Amino acid sequence: MDVVWAPWRGAYITSPKQPGCIFCLAHDAADPRQHLILVREPVIVMLNKFPYGSAHLMVAPQRHTADLAAMPADEFQAVMAMVQRAALILRQEFKPEGMNIGINLGAAAGAGVLDHLHWHLVPRWIGDTNFMPLLADTRVMPEHLDATYDKLLPLFAPAATR
Repeated sequence: MDVVWAPWRGAYITSPKQPGCIFCLAHDAADPRQHLILVREPVIVMLNKFPYGSAHLMVAPQRHTADLAAMPADEFQAVMAMVQRAALILRQEFKPEGMNIGINLGAAAGAGVLDHLHWHLVPRWIGDTNFMPLLADTRVMPEHLDATYDKLLPLFAPAATR
């Protein structure tokens, strides 16, 4: 029998849930790496600590809001511009064959964070969906989050500093 090592799943299941909003906590954190933050301004970009797939990013407005319909146009445009930039960076760095990009509004839609809007970007490859999630409730991740973070951080730096 083969054993698949996925320690982050156990940590997620057994750890106490941190009070507060993960995006607001990340924005105010002293150590961006601890929260896997790639960008804080003009919007928040961070790796998902418990990803659906390799290089799974989340993009969120800085302002704590769950109301998509009430987002001011300039705030929405800033978030969408970063979603577009993040998709380009993921495509260039990881060469996925496709990408899921979306937002879950409300618990019934699958939102894990209900009170802060955020978009998911999940790079996809032909054959990346296999029997593991069905039979073993396990996702196979080919790269550790720290390695992914190290690859992506310089790519999100402002153009003037690259």
